[in-house]
Amino acid sequence: MSHLEKAITCMVEVFEEYATKDDKKHQLSAAEFAELMNKELAGPEFQGKLDQEVRDEAIAKLDKNHDGEINFREFSMFLATLARGYYRSTKKGKGNKGKSAKSE
Repeated sequence: MSHLEKAITCMVEVFEEYATKDDKKHQLSAAEFAELMNKELAGPEFQGKLDQEVRDEAIAKLDKNHDGEINFREFSMFLATLARGYYRSTKKGKGNKGKSAKSE
Protein backbone atom coordinates (compact mmCIF):
# COMPACT_ATOMS: atom_id res chain seq x y z
CA MET A 1 0.00 0.00 0.00
CA SER A 2 1.26 3.51 -0.78
CA HIS A 3 1.75 6.14 1.92
CA LEU A 4 -1.41 7.93 0.85
CA GLU A 5 -3.45 4.73 0.84
CA LYS A 6 -2.17 3.95 4.36
CA ALA A 7 -3.08 7.47 5.54
CA ILE A 8 -6.61 7.14 4.17
CA THR A 9 -7.24 3.69 5.63
CA CYS A 10 -5.75 4.75 8.97
CA MET A 11 -8.03 7.79 9.10
CA VAL A 12 -11.09 5.61 8.52
CA GLU A 13 -9.93 2.96 11.00
CA VAL A 14 -9.30 5.51 13.77
CA PHE A 15 -12.75 7.03 13.26
CA GLU A 16 -14.43 3.62 13.30
CA GLU A 17 -12.46 2.46 16.36
CA TYR A 18 -13.82 5.31 18.47
CA ALA A 19 -17.23 5.80 16.82
CA THR A 20 -18.28 2.20 17.40
CA LYS A 21 -18.03 2.40 21.19
CA ASP A 22 -21.71 3.27 21.63
CA ASP A 23 -25.03 2.74 19.82
CA LYS A 24 -24.39 5.39 17.15
CA LYS A 25 -21.80 3.59 15.04
CA HIS A 26 -21.33 6.40 12.51
CA GLN A 27 -20.92 9.31 14.92
CA LEU A 28 -18.38 10.36 17.52
CA SER A 29 -20.00 11.47 20.75
CA ALA A 30 -18.31 14.17 22.81
CA ALA A 31 -16.92 11.46 25.12
CA GLU A 32 -15.62 9.37 22.20
CA PHE A 33 -14.03 12.44 20.61
CA ALA A 34 -12.37 13.39 23.91
CA GLU A 35 -10.99 9.86 24.29
CA LEU A 36 -9.74 9.91 20.68
CA MET A 37 -7.98 13.24 21.19
CA ASN A 38 -6.40 12.11 24.48
CA LYS A 39 -5.12 8.81 23.12
CA GLU A 40 -4.32 9.63 19.52
CA LEU A 41 -2.83 13.11 20.05
CA ALA A 42 -0.50 12.19 22.88
CA GLY A 43 2.77 13.28 21.26
CA PRO A 44 4.85 16.16 22.63
CA GLU A 45 3.40 18.57 20.04
CA PHE A 46 -0.09 18.15 21.53
CA GLN A 47 0.39 16.86 25.07
CA GLY A 48 -0.92 19.22 27.71
CA LYS A 49 -2.57 21.50 25.14
CA LEU A 50 -5.89 19.68 24.84
CA ASP A 51 -7.83 20.42 28.01
CA GLN A 52 -11.61 20.11 28.32
CA GLU A 53 -12.17 23.68 27.11
CA VAL A 54 -10.15 23.02 23.94
CA ARG A 55 -12.07 19.77 23.29
CA ASP A 56 -15.42 21.51 23.81
CA GLU A 57 -14.43 24.29 21.44
CA ALA A 58 -13.24 21.78 18.84
CA ILE A 59 -16.53 19.88 19.01
CA ALA A 60 -18.54 23.10 18.68
CA LYS A 61 -16.56 24.17 15.63
CA LEU A 62 -16.55 20.73 14.01
CA ASP A 63 -20.22 19.96 14.57
CA LYS A 64 -21.46 21.72 11.44
CA ASN A 65 -24.93 20.16 11.56
CA HIS A 66 -25.29 20.96 15.32
CA ASP A 67 -26.38 17.49 16.38
CA GLY A 68 -23.90 17.32 19.27
CA GLU A 69 -21.79 14.66 17.58
CA ILE A 70 -19.10 14.45 14.93
CA ASN A 71 -19.77 12.49 11.76
CA PHE A 72 -17.06 11.24 9.40
CA ARG A 73 -17.24 14.31 7.16
CA GLU A 74 -16.73 16.59 10.15
CA PHE A 75 -13.93 14.35 11.44
CA SER A 76 -12.13 14.43 8.08
CA MET A 77 -12.28 18.24 8.10
CA PHE A 78 -10.74 18.16 11.59
CA LEU A 79 -7.86 15.99 10.34
CA ALA A 80 -7.30 18.28 7.37
CA THR A 81 -7.03 21.24 9.75
CA LEU A 82 -4.52 19.36 11.92
CA ALA A 83 -2.52 18.40 8.82
CA ARG A 84 -2.38 22.03 7.63
CA GLY A 85 -1.22 23.15 11.07
CA TYR A 86 1.46 20.48 11.17
CA TYR A 87 2.59 21.37 7.65
CA ARG A 88 2.90 25.04 8.62
CA SER A 89 4.86 24.15 11.75
CA THR A 90 7.37 22.14 9.71
CA LYS A 91 7.93 25.02 7.30
CA LYS A 92 8.73 27.72 9.87
CA GLY A 93 12.15 29.23 9.32
CA LYS A 94 12.66 27.38 6.04
CA GLY A 95 12.29 30.20 3.53
CA ASN A 96 8.50 30.29 3.77
CA LYS A 97 8.30 33.98 4.75
CA GLY A 98 5.86 36.01 2.76
CA LYS A 99 4.12 32.97 1.29
CA SER A 100 0.37 32.95 1.48
CA ALA A 101 -1.34 30.28 3.55
CA LYS A 102 -3.68 29.83 0.59
CA SER A 103 -0.91 28.11 -1.37
CA GLU A 104 -1.22 25.09 0.92
